[in-house]
Amino acid sequence: MLVVLAVLGVATQLFLAPSSDGVEGSKNITDMVNRTVKVPMEVKNVIATSPPLTTVVYMIAPDKLKAVNFQWTDEELKYVPFQYANLPVVGGWYGTQDGNYEEFIAAEPDVVLESTDEGGNNDLSIVDERQSKFGDIPVVGVQDTVNIKSLNNSISFMGDLIGAKDKANQLNDFNNKYLKMVEEKSAKLSDGDKKTVFYAAGSDGLKTYPSGAAHGQLIDCVGGKNVADALNQGNTTGGVQVSIEQVIKWDPDVIITNNMDFYNSVYKNPNWAHLKAVKNKDVYVSPQSPFKWFDNPIGANMIIGLPWTAKVIYPEDYKEINMVDTTKEFYSNFYHYDLSDDQAKEILTGSGLKESNL
Repeated sequence: MLVVLAVLGVATQLFLAPSSDGVEGSKNITDMVNRTVKVPMEVKNVIATSPPLTTVVYMIAPDKLKAVNFQWTDEELKYVPFQYANLPVVGGWYGTQDGNYEEFIAAEPDVVLESTDEGGNNDLSIVDERQSKFGDIPVVGVQDTVNIKSLNNSISFMGDLIGAKDKANQLNDFNNKYLKMVEEKSAKLSDGDKKTVFYAAGSDGLKTYPSGAAHGQLIDCVGGKNVADALNQGNTTGGVQVSIEQVIKWDPDVIITNNMDFYNSVYKNPNWAHLKAVKNKDVYVSPQSPFKWFDNPIGANMIIGLPWTAKVIYPEDYKEINMVDTTKEFYSNFYHYDLSDDQAKEILTGSGLKESNL
């Protein structure tokens, strides 16, 4: 009997002990920088170190997001459900470099998501450094979700990781629908058919990004001709300062901004009054809530900005897009807010879109 009991005791210990594949309740994954990372079988609490990744988590699994990198403005909070409006702000490591390790850890995340470059193989040392700071909290390297044409893989990876695969697939399907549409239509545009577009960044509108820059990529996607192309000197991440004289010389057909101060002043500013886009009321501002549709951050929030940009630049070519229905669909599915028709129209006409073009 003693021998039997001893054998049973050993068997019980073997069953309960950690296996070579990981402790019960955890699993090993390969992240997007090819690191093997042990994560919980069910990830319930997530924090990301940069806004593009935070935005995706908010879209596909908002109840698992435990902190954000930035303080939402009152305008951005307009369409944020109350349960997400007061998430802790922990900063991050991107443009601002203001992340607070103690606050990240205090939020008790199951995983921390860290950005890598588009190839998923850059800055491995940064991911490893982040892991050393977070100790036992697994840090998962995720390819940056900043290029609207290549972010689907990252969205799928994050969906698999945090248990939101179906929602991730739904977001990718929405993105693919409009990417296919604009690719087909823009391919048919001759050079002479392309409208000229100026992206007016900053409160004075005199900062811009040339073609190829992530911050103005939606202009390229829909076949607009970025007037600042000649300024492209390779490094476009920080933008380029221009003069009002240069903008007047370009005289663009369309002006797009994400700055409400600039938008609210441009039609009253005599320096801009003689521009074609101003005279024709073809200045548009990115909707702001809960994330800007065109830029800042650059990432999955621009998915809804793609059909908007198409309607802004080429309204006659995209009559099949009903922006009221499209906006309501996107907000309901990914911003977790059910808009009325009037609210959707308010967002769209507030951006400068004419009601006849909705």
